[in-house]
Amino acid sequence: MRPAPDTATAVLRVRGATRGDLPAIAALHAGARAAYHRARHPGAPFDIPGEQARWHDAWARVLDRADAPALCAERHGTVVGAASYLPHASTARGEPDRTGTARPTVALDQLHVAPAHWGTGVGRALHTACLRAWHTAGFSRAVLDVLWHNHRARAFYDRLGWRPDPDRRPAPDATHLTLALDLTGPAPDAPPPEPPEPPEPPEPPSSGR
Repeated sequence: MRPAPDTATAVLRVRGATRGDLPAIAALHAGARAAYHRARHPGAPFDIPGEQARWHDAWARVLDRADAPALCAERHGTVVGAASYLPHASTARGEPDRTGTARPTVALDQLHVAPAHWGTGVGRALHTACLRAWHTAGFSRAVLDVLWHNHRARAFYDRLGWRPDPDRRPAPDATHLTLALDLTGPAPDAPPPEPPEPPEPPEPPSSGR
């Protein structure tokens, strides 16, 4: 999909996501999934109210969790991408990897970009913001699951250094591929994401005059 004419050069801002971003995040998530699935199954009704409601509920749970930070990217005040992550279950249990070492691991749970902004740097900006946060938090390894047939996403993560997780060999009928990223190198040279915007203060009650 070709991006809109000015989206590649418009100022991009990455910040913490809030409840106020929920409708926009859910809509772009449903739209991104629909665009991918339509490429494989033309004419299938993927971007429907039921799908949007499903991802609205899913992101509501993410935004309510204290252990799952969420970020969003916006251009000209419009949310065009979102990401969330959380400590991997193996980290909570203190499990070692195949080398016998327990490595603090983070899972990139979601990273989605509105289809009109694909190829304009939104995904990379969100990824860079996640990397900075992971380095600051002391994680040494990251993992994610990507749909096996989503070659666009797999190519994106491959360019950023992600590789098939040697600890998770996919089954012959697997629908997803687990990728891993080593975080022991230096943090990326980019500004950290901005904090969430505070909510608008309530208006004072009318005096009736």
